[in-house]
Amino acid sequence: MVVSQLSAASASLKKNAELRAAFLRGVSRPLAWRRDQLGGLEALIQENSAELYGALQKDLGKCSSESWITDLGLALSSVRSIRKKLGSWMAPERVPNPMALVPAQSFVIREPLGVVLIISPWNCPVQLTLMPLTAAIAAGNCAVVKPSEISSYTSQALARLIPSYLDSKCIAVVEGAADVATALLSERFDHIFYTGNPAMGKIVMEAAARHLTPVTLELGGKSPCIVDESADLGTAAQRIVFGKFLNAGQTCIAPDYILVHESRQQNLLNHLKAAVSRFYGADPKSNEGYGRIVNDRHFRRLQELMGYGEVVVGGEMDRQARYIAPTILRNVSIDSPLMAEEIFGPILPVIPIPSITAAVEFVNARPKPLALYLFCQSRERERLVLENTSSGGVCVNTTLLHHANERLPFGGVGESGMGNYHGRFGFETFSHRRALVRKPVRPEIPLAYPPYTRLKDFLLRWVL
Repeated sequence: MVVSQLSAASASLKKNAELRAAFLRGVSRPLAWRRDQLGGLEALIQENSAELYGALQKDLGKCSSESWITDLGLALSSVRSIRKKLGSWMAPERVPNPMALVPAQSFVIREPLGVVLIISPWNCPVQLTLMPLTAAIAAGNCAVVKPSEISSYTSQALARLIPSYLDSKCIAVVEGAADVATALLSERFDHIFYTGNPAMGKIVMEAAARHLTPVTLELGGKSPCIVDESADLGTAAQRIVFGKFLNAGQTCIAPDYILVHESRQQNLLNHLKAAVSRFYGADPKSNEGYGRIVNDRHFRRLQELMGYGEVVVGGEMDRQARYIAPTILRNVSIDSPLMAEEIFGPILPVIPIPSITAAVEFVNARPKPLALYLFCQSRERERLVLENTSSGGVCVNTTLLHHANERLPFGGVGESGMGNYHGRFGFETFSHRRALVRKPVRPEIPLAYPPYTRLKDFLLRWVL
């Protein structure tokens, strides 16, 4: 069901009740229904890729290759894999019994939570809408989906397509701005899955607390990139530039800043400059593989941040085109606004540090990031960083790739989020793990029943 922004707040109340009624009738529970809906999601992506590519291009300036990498490819791979494995995930999991429970049998069964709310962001709007929805459906839930109004073309496309491919008795799309999100958050859901910034994450968590609703918060933060003395600088530069400037830097796991050993700073800057030129040419503005800033507000925010460092690469801007060149800065004050908030754009500060220990201390003095990247060829220093820092995920000698393996949990820690998903982890996030003990009628072993005797006391202490 698609509703306009004006009527979304009131219509969502009614739709939520309809979804809950469908859930209570058991519509979304059967394996066949879940597989059918996942097949619908697969068809939605395959049959409408051209429309989705077009929407992403209008919203973010993405070319089709980048849209495949950041959005459609990940979403399609996820739904195919989960659909294939779902039957085994749903099967009751038998667990061992302690002696005291013999001859009973114990199981963990996964049951759906109910009606869930998914609030998705604007930066990778197809992937970050459809992947949580895939997990929610796989777990047997009904869902209300609220795409971001900022990526308006993609939001409109998803709002039109989802009801055409999925069961509208169980899945609803609600479009709108902040007032619509506020109205949705005032309702009772059985789980809220939010992807976005930490400030809004606090609002979501506060609203959820009124109903004791569990939440998954996929937030962000300043993901550091540490380049050690032992790093291969050519490889490091290429992989950092890819990770940073994909989607014009508007990625929650993009390297936010570089900490490089002071003896290797200039050499790294030279390699970074060469990698930018190799990827995007002398004029990135004319390169169709390089995206645009999503709107004027974010452009102005990034324009202001640009002034807090010395430009080594890039720096060119075009407000009308919402273009900011891939930019690398040095001589950045760590007390500047550039280092106080997540950049979420194509600006990369490079900060020299005297040692790997100093890099660890720098990272630990700030909130725990969503990702941490380390370029290093010393296992001892790698171990030092891994054992003395905390982050949602970590990559050694690469960037972003932990996000691409569905066998790894994806999520934050501390201010960068709570909970995780991808693959089986998403299925578990949207499931309640219910304990089941099944005991036969015979034989009856009355050891724990009164009246208690010295013999029973002895035996109880032996078996319990």
